[in-house]
Amino acid sequence: MSGQVRPRVAVSSCLLGAAVRFNGGHSRDRFVSGALSAYVDWVPMCPEMDIGLGTPRETLRLERSPEGPRLMTRRTRADLTGPMTALAAGRAARLDADGYVFKSKSPSCGIHGIPLYTGEQGEQGEQVVDRRNRGLFADAIMTAHPLLPVEDEGRLHDDVLREAFVERIFAHARLRALFESDWRPRDLVAFHARHKMQILAHDPAGYRTMGRLVAEAGTCTRERLATGYGEAFRTALTVRATAGRHVNVLQHCLGMVSDHLDPVRRADLVEVIRSYQSRLVALSVPLALLRHHVLGSGMAYLAEQTYFTPYPDELRLRNHVPS
Repeated sequence: MSGQVRPRVAVSSCLLGAAVRFNGGHSRDRFVSGALSAYVDWVPMCPEMDIGLGTPRETLRLERSPEGPRLMTRRTRADLTGPMTALAAGRAARLDADGYVFKSKSPSCGIHGIPLYTGEQGEQGEQVVDRRNRGLFADAIMTAHPLLPVEDEGRLHDDVLREAFVERIFAHARLRALFESDWRPRDLVAFHARHKMQILAHDPAGYRTMGRLVAEAGTCTRERLATGYGEAFRTALTVRATAGRHVNVLQHCLGMVSDHLDPVRRADLVEVIRSYQSRLVALSVPLALLRHHVLGSGMAYLAEQTYFTPYPDELRLRNHVPS
């Protein structure tokens, strides 16, 4: 596919190299600030700076209270829960993004594994109650936007999680571009058709749900259709694309293009799909060969499938062998 839409992605600004960390430094991430930056439009945010803390600054942590976690400064014991909660509520209400990359291990921006302290001095000093919390700011964003693609820079070092996140932000961006245009029911039908193979790799049942919504395109209001389809589309993409579902999609595409292939080329495709199924090669291998034959066959329907190019090829995110 050509003319990829650029996702609009919120990001903890320290990951882009802004010197806003508590120690006056940054946490520039090579993938976020490098490879991915060429293809997305970043919306940098630093909640600590935005509530006026400045840098360098005192470190923060979450502490237990009857009302829920409190965001406290470690040394001076200032309670920043109110300002941070108000900021988060405002940002969540106005957020216009296709995804969010948060700073890991932050009591404001961490998305998992943030320790909660007792805030009390005992015989053994202050104790950690648990480590299953989100940062205060991140929790408000994720609660308000449960279908928003969200990761932290640490998890993006994992090949599978990185590919899944990038796939989702580009899919969200395409959907946003559609609904921001002067679209007609036929445009939604075309959008749904182009995403068939991609959605089937995630959630076949979800694809059928979307199909029923598209079938109503000429009978319900655009607002209702956009809301229903948008939620179903985003929900389907939250389901992990498994190797088994990829194999089903690859075989489905092979069946559609099979009549355009001679026996040798058909056998080559069958064998490379089997190799992927056996965890011997990366998904990029059968996809490249299949895409080559699809383009050569002149089958426009298959050639336009987002499954083959869900994001720019230059990111090279499908080169890992499934475990």
